[in-house]
Amino acid sequence: MELGFTPEQELLRRNAREFAARHVAPLAAAVDEEARHPAEVFAGLAEGGWLGIPIPVEYGGAGADFVSHCIAVEEISRACSSTGFTLSFHAGIIGLALLNHGTARQREEYLVPLAKGRHLGAFSLTEPGAGTDVMAIGATAVRDGGDYVLNGVKTFVSNGPIADTYIFFVWTDRAARGRGMSAFIVPRGTPGLYPQEAMKKMGLRGSQTSEVILKDCRVGEENRLGAEGEGLAVAMAGFERGRVGIAAQACGILGAALEESIRHARDRVQFGRPIASHQAVAWMLADMATDLEAARHLTYHAARLRDAGRPFAKEASMAKLFATEAAMRNTVKAVQIHGGYGYVKGAKVERLMRDAKIAEIYEGTSEAQRMIISGRVVRP
Repeated sequence: MELGFTPEQELLRRNAREFAARHVAPLAAAVDEEARHPAEVFAGLAEGGWLGIPIPVEYGGAGADFVSHCIAVEEISRACSSTGFTLSFHAGIIGLALLNHGTARQREEYLVPLAKGRHLGAFSLTEPGAGTDVMAIGATAVRDGGDYVLNGVKTFVSNGPIADTYIFFVWTDRAARGRGMSAFIVPRGTPGLYPQEAMKKMGLRGSQTSEVILKDCRVGEENRLGAEGEGLAVAMAGFERGRVGIAAQACGILGAALEESIRHARDRVQFGRPIASHQAVAWMLADMATDLEAARHLTYHAARLRDAGRPFAKEASMAKLFATEAAMRNTVKAVQIHGGYGYVKGAKVERLMRDAKIAEIYEGTSEAQRMIISGRVVRP
């Protein structure tokens, strides 16, 4: 079964792989070591139009489909998964949230700079006491005349320390439960918005993550994204797209692990022959290649459903569950194939293994994905 990319999508893949090889991969190790946002790489991504692939041309994007966005995420993630992840949520979650739910003014003021790469975005739902259980958030927005006053603490905010445009999810009517959460756009520099220092993480160190505090942060009604009470729907739609993007990122990680493992297995000689000819190693490579093929089919199937306007929540969860767990177990195999060389700091497979772990956690843990899938499988 072929993945069936169009000629335009195949061209985009080749261009993305070339860009990644020339501009992303050479900096990936330093970005990880220094735990810094690769601003120079994102300047190049912006110049090449990579940051707005699924955004219409009239809003500064490339006007391409979601499959093309996922192709770019996969190829960039092969070179640097931190950069691929930031690309994924910047366009696939934040950009499309503004496109799908924003007003004409919001699209012009916030979406255009994001799609053109002049601004970075952040999507802020998780709190210290609310992760998978999104209904447990405590942040609030209280009306005051024509304004809203926001208070609360968000955590694990990707791009938190460096974002220009934040989307926050808060209660406007806690008693209304699922219909009482609303979304707000808050620009950097708004009084009462306090991004905190970047967290020190095990992996994905080039992605800047922090707490963000809202303390009597006042925004106008014109900064509400969608109608009052529609915040949960905005968030869930973003997560569905985001899960496909994370699956594409995991495919990139797994693809890089397989490439590195094949290269090492061909070059490393033990007992008078390359270790690739030993069955123990050859079978690990076979498993890695099979998992990669399966993960890519699940990922692009979900992306195509989204492009066709069909429901894809179950398929998004399946893609994320399988691809991220495949990336984790196979980066462990990659380290095993490399032996002691794979365990040394600075080895690419060591970085890939650390980066793979978080993919099983963010945008909904593997356990949450199984809950979603089983719910749709069991119900009549």
